[in-house]
Amino acid sequence: MAEYLPLFWQAMLLTLRIGWVGILGAIVLGLLVAMVVHFKVPVLRQIAGAYVELFRNTPLLIQLFFMYFALPRLGVPISAEACGMLGLALLGGAYMAESFRAGLEAVEPIQFESAQALGMTRWQLMRHVVLPQAVTLSIQSFVANVIFLLKETSVFSAISLLDLMFVAKDLIGLYYKTTECLVLLVIFYLIMILPVSILGSYVERRLRYGSFGPARA
Repeated sequence: MAEYLPLFWQAMLLTLRIGWVGILGAIVLGLLVAMVVHFKVPVLRQIAGAYVELFRNTPLLIQLFFMYFALPRLGVPISAEACGMLGLALLGGAYMAESFRAGLEAVEPIQFESAQALGMTRWQLMRHVVLPQAVTLSIQSFVANVIFLLKETSVFSAISLLDLMFVAKDLIGLYYKTTECLVLLVIFYLIMILPVSILGSYVERRLRYGSFGPARA
């Protein structure tokens, strides 16, 4: 197992790089889609709804296969790393959009009316009033989505990315050290995901008793 550690370490770094770039893209995309749906922007609202339904109801593996194998045939070449990042961003954006939309809809209408009565512009309203409350209300599902997306990186090996799953399967096929490789695989996924879970729980508790959460008992 000690001999395999450097291979798993390099694979974890690659997985983290692709995963976090994809997650950041998912956050930005999800927030934009949520705002389009919440504010009922004509035409864009229907497009956003179709996007959410498409990517929430198809497996990431199928999406990756389409981007990696079909897009080059259509004249759109894409590398395996870019495919992984884009696939994770598109899938995550659909889930993040629903989380943020639920947070936006949970903000009381009186908040909008009060801000408008104070003369705030729409940008000031979103930045100072709505988004802080919406993010606080959706933090639990947001953290769950981040963990879900990190676990979904396990399918990247299907498009020849040297991620954790690829290294584990490769070593098992070469040396038949199944138990050792699977133990290392579990350990390295825990190293990736457990800190996110702990940090998410801490942030959720802090926000729950913060300015926009329920009152402290």
